[in-house]
Amino acid sequence: MNSFDYVRPATIAEAIAAGAEPGTTYLAAGTNLLDLMKGGITRPDRVVDITRLPGLDRIERLPDGGTRIGALVRNADLAHDPDFARSYPAIAEALLSGASPQLRNAATVGGNLLQRTRCGYFYDVASACNKREPGAGCDAFYGENRLHAVLGWSEACIATHPSDFCVPLVALDAVVEIEGRAGRREVAVESLHRLPGDTPERESALEPGDLIVALRLPGEAGMFSSHARYLKVRERTSYAFAVVSAAAALRIEEGTIQQARLALGGVAAKPWRARPAEEILAGSNPSAPAFRRAAEAALSDAKPSGDNRFKIELAQRILVRALTLAAAGTPERVPALPASPFSSIPGALHA
Repeated sequence: MNSFDYVRPATIAEAIAAGAEPGTTYLAAGTNLLDLMKGGITRPDRVVDITRLPGLDRIERLPDGGTRIGALVRNADLAHDPDFARSYPAIAEALLSGASPQLRNAATVGGNLLQRTRCGYFYDVASACNKREPGAGCDAFYGENRLHAVLGWSEACIATHPSDFCVPLVALDAVVEIEGRAGRREVAVESLHRLPGDTPERESALEPGDLIVALRLPGEAGMFSSHARYLKVRERTSYAFAVVSAAAALRIEEGTIQQARLALGGVAAKPWRARPAEEILAGSNPSAPAFRRAAEAALSDAKPSGDNRFKIELAQRILVRALTLAAAGTPERVPALPASPFSSIPGALHA
């Protein structure tokens, strides 16, 4: 780990002024950042500790029925908040399926949004990686890539975004509140992360010094609480990132799907909103054929980036399963680890 300056600002304004300096990074829980620094992947000249900034650790109900979550709220605290889990069960499930209990107790909402890819070549400083060193090349492209992207990738980068939390956030039209040198602005979580294109090193819409201060869910998001699920396929039961995942939220009235909100994880460099699939489901009866048509539409543009063609079919199956469970109704109490919902899916890995 290289030497660096350490700054602990007292206000958001002080944090932004310090964070705008070249070579600076923000520190919250550090559950991702410290690993990156110890491995030499990230070598900041200055670390700005934002953990003591006031007012960023609150969960607030808004007048429109939505919810505002401070960037320093801990993942475990949010997932176990009874009112939040009842209103947004798919988000609670996503939080509780990520990392380990120890990490969930430390990790923050803002940090989860901005965690870096878990591509092995990105973490190996001896490998070529355009995301880590622009212009170096992408060793993953011809390497071990069975877990890499099938949507939105380019020859410059085929990595996937690792967050579980972001997938239902994208489905439910969440926005982030950002403080920066030009003042406050809002960005949809769907637009926060960038696809790689020719500049995979530019991972988000944030500018130097920008600080995420809160996450906000609109009032409409709570309308899906009766029929919302998040499911994740991973290679081992705990502390593993998604091979594929899916968030499904339905508004069903008199046996008909009035609205659908769908997103996929583990398939691209950002959580993938499946809008064509949502359009197919609107006005349909919740049925296996309708769910299969929607899943096929969601992955219609998918193509393997290497030895990962299986992920396309697997993503379709996980979306069908998430829709099936969402249509059946949200459990009264969201379990910490859903009980193996994939046993009826041939060839699928167990969660």
